Amino acid sequence: MIPQSRRFPVRAIIEAFRARPAASLAAGALLPFSLAPYDLWPLMLVSAAGLYWVLTREGARPLRDGWLFGVGKYGLGASWIYVSINVYGDAPPPLAAFLVAVFVAGMALFSAAGAWLYVRFRPTQPTFTAAWFATVWVLFEWLLTWFLTGFPWLFAGYAMLDTPLDALAPVGGVLLVSFAAVLTAACLVAWREWASWAIAALPWIAAWLLAGVNWTEPGQAQRVALVQGDIPQEIKWQPDAAMTFERYASLSAPFWDRDLVVWSEGVFYANTPAAQEFLSAMSSRAEGALVLGVAVREDSPDGARYFNAALATGAGSGLYRKQRLVPFGDFVPFDNLLRGLIGFFDLPMSVLSPGGSGQRPLNGANGMMLGMAICYEIAYPELVRQQGKAANVLVTLSNDTWFGESIGPLQHMQIARMRALENGLYLLRATNNGVTAIVDEKGRVTASLPQFEQGVLTGVFRRSTGVTPFARFGSILVVAPLILFLAVVIGGRVAARFSTTRNAS
Repeated sequence: MIPQSRRFPVRAIIEAFRARPAASLAAGALLPFSLAPYDLWPLMLVSAAGLYWVLTREGARPLRDGWLFGVGKYGLGASWIYVSINVYGDAPPPLAAFLVAVFVAGMALFSAAGAWLYVRFRPTQPTFTAAWFATVWVLFEWLLTWFLTGFPWLFAGYAMLDTPLDALAPVGGVLLVSFAAVLTAACLVAWREWASWAIAALPWIAAWLLAGVNWTEPGQAQRVALVQGDIPQEIKWQPDAAMTFERYASLSAPFWDRDLVVWSEGVFYANTPAAQEFLSAMSSRAEGALVLGVAVREDSPDGARYFNAALATGAGSGLYRKQRLVPFGDFVPFDNLLRGLIGFFDLPMSVLSPGGSGQRPLNGANGMMLGMAICYEIAYPELVRQQGKAANVLVTLSNDTWFGESIGPLQHMQIARMRALENGLYLLRATNNGVTAIVDEKGRVTASLPQFEQGVLTGVFRRSTGVTPFARFGSILVVAPLILFLAVVIGGRVAARFSTTRNAS
C-alpha cells in the first residue's frame, strides 16, 4: 500500500480546479480563444457562462473571482503588449513581463468591479438575473470605449462575427452583439428552466429576421491599390528615408492609374525638404487619389505640435489628424517622470498631440469621401461612426509591426471588420506588414495580403449610399436602455432594503 504522503494528489488537483478561483481564471482565459486568430466562437459562450456560474453560487466572492476572470482574459488576450515592450521598447524580459503584469492586473479591476456590481444588486427574480448579468457586462465594455482613453479590446461581440448574431451589428453595433451573446451564455447556465431557453432564443430570432436586410446600397465599383511596404521598424524614423521613398515609389509605380492608392500609417516624417519633394513627385504621378500616413509638425504661437496624420493628395485632398492616441506609443503619460527611464518610455514619435474632434472625411477622386481611422482608432465604434456618417467608404491605416508575430494584429483586423459591418461601408485597410485587406459592407474580407512581406493588394470596392441604424444613432440605442435597466434594478433594491430597515425599526 502506497503511503498517503506519497500518493499523487489527483483528487486534490481535481478539487482545486473545481474551486471558484481556478474556474474564474480558466473562464477568463477561454475568452481570447473565441477571437481571432482562433475564432472558436462557442468558447465565448463557455467563458461568459463560466463567470456567471461562479457568481451565482452561494457565498460568491465577486471582487476576487471577477478580478481573476480579468487576469485570465487580459493575460492571454493582450499578451501581444509584451512584444512591443521587450523587442521594440528594449526592456529586459523580466521588466517587460512585470510591466505587462501591471497592465493586466489593472485591466482586471474592471472585471472585478463588474462582478461586484452584478452580485451586489442582483435581482431577486430569476427571470431577470441573466439579463442583469449581460447588462453589467456590456456597460463595462462601453465604459472601456471612453474611460481614461479606453481600451476597447477583447469585446464578446467580436467573437460573433461570421455567426447569425452579427446581423445585429448594423442596428446596435458590437455592444448589441455582445449583449446578445452574453445573455445567451447566462441563460444556458439555467438550462433546466424553459423561460431561460425562451429568453436565450430572442436575440437569435431577431438576428435571423434581420439577416436579409441591406441597410446600405453599394454603388459603382472603384479600383484600389493598397501598398504594404514592410519597412523594418528599427529604420522607420531615421532621418534618411531613402529606402522608404524608393520602396513605396517602386511598389506603387504600376498602379498610379487606380482610383485610389493607399499607403500605411506613418510612412515618413513629412516636414523635411526631401519628403516634400518626394510627395510632390508622387502626387503628380497619381491619376486618382493617394492617401498615406505621415507625421507632421504644425507651428503655432504656443510652440510646435506633432500629429500622426493621414494625408490625401493627387486627385484627393485633406489632412486628418489622429484623435485617439496610444499611451506610450503616441504619447507618454507622466512624461516628466517616465521619459528616459527605459527605451519603451522613449519610443520614436511618442510626443504626439491629439487631433480635434469633428474632423471631416478626406476627399478622394470623383466624389469619394474617405472616413479615416488611424491604427488603434479603429477599435472605437463611436469615433469611426462619426467619420463614417459623412463618408461613403472607410479607410484605416495601421502599423502593427510593433506586435511582431503575436495575435495582436489579427485581433486588430477582426475589430476592423466589425466597423465595416456596423456602418454598412466598405473598409480599406493598409498596413506596414499586415494585415492589409479589403472588407465589404457586410464585414467580409474579400481580399488580403500575407503578413510580413512587401506587396500591393489590388481589388475593387464600392462607395455605399444610405446609413445603418448604428451609423445614424450610435451606441445610445443599446446603452440608454441598459442604463435605464441598471437604474431600475439598483433603485428597486435600494428601496426594498430601505423599506425592510424601516419596518424592522
